[in-house]
Amino acid sequence: MATDLEKAVTRDDIDGKGLKIGIVQSRFNQEIGNALLSACKSQLLLSQVDEKDITVMTVPGALESPLMLHEMALTGSFDGLIALGCIIRGDTYHFEIVANESARCISDIQIETGIPIANAILTTENEEQAIARMTIKGTEAAQVVMEMIQALKSLGRN
Repeated sequence: MATDLEKAVTRDDIDGKGLKIGIVQSRFNQEIGNALLSACKSQLLLSQVDEKDITVMTVPGALESPLMLHEMALTGSFDGLIALGCIIRGDTYHFEIVANESARCISDIQIETGIPIANAILTTENEEQAIARMTIKGTEAAQVVMEMIQALKSLGRN
C-alpha cells in the first residue's frame, strides 16, 4: 500500500517563478494544518516560488479563514491564495455549518476579487481520513493555485 507521501504527486512542470502566494491556515486541528502547510510549501518551493514570496497567516478556525482571505485579496499583493485547515465531523450539525459556510465564502471571495483561491480545508468524517489526505491536499492546493494563476494570465490577466 502506498504511503501518503507516495500518493502526493509533486509536479515540476508548474512555473511559480515570481508568483506571490498567500496562505491562510486554520489553527483548529493544528497537527493536520501543519502537515497541509508543509506539503503545500514544499510544492510551492519545488515550483520555484521564492520563500520570501509566500506569506502565511493563521486564524483560529475555518470560519475565520474567509475574512483573512478576503482582506489578503484586497491588498493586491498576491497572485493567488490558499486556504488550509481541517473540519472533522462531530456529533452535532456544527460540522455542516462550518464546512458549507467556509466553502461558500471562499468561492464568493474568489469570484468577487478575481484572485484564485485553492480551498484545501479538509472536511472529513474522522481524524484518520484527515491524516490520509493531508499531504495530498496540501500538495494539490499549491498546484491548483499556480495553475489557476497561469490560466488567468493566459487570458490576459496580470
